[in-house]
Amino acid sequence: MAAGPKKIPMRQCVGCREMKPKKELIRIVCSQEGAISLDTTGKAPGRGAYVCPDPACLKKARRAKALSHAFGREIPEPVYAALEAEMEAGG
Repeated sequence: MAAGPKKIPMRQCVGCREMKPKKELIRIVCSQEGAISLDTTGKAPGRGAYVCPDPACLKKARRAKALSHAFGREIPEPVYAALEAEMEAGG
């Protein structure tokens, strides 16, 4: 029996709210200890939220406090700075 095409995992961007392939998005993770950081591997344990590698999406997410809402806590400024740097570097 031949295997069908591999299913592509989809995730929703917290900025534009569009469903996109997981590999195209940047993952932000909140560890069990409550530390919030970028997850460049996509495999870090903890609750994840995704944002498009687009500064406009990050701006929307920030204005709507979407990441704070997703994790139930305030997002430290260095996390936003790291996201912006990641986007400038080409995601």
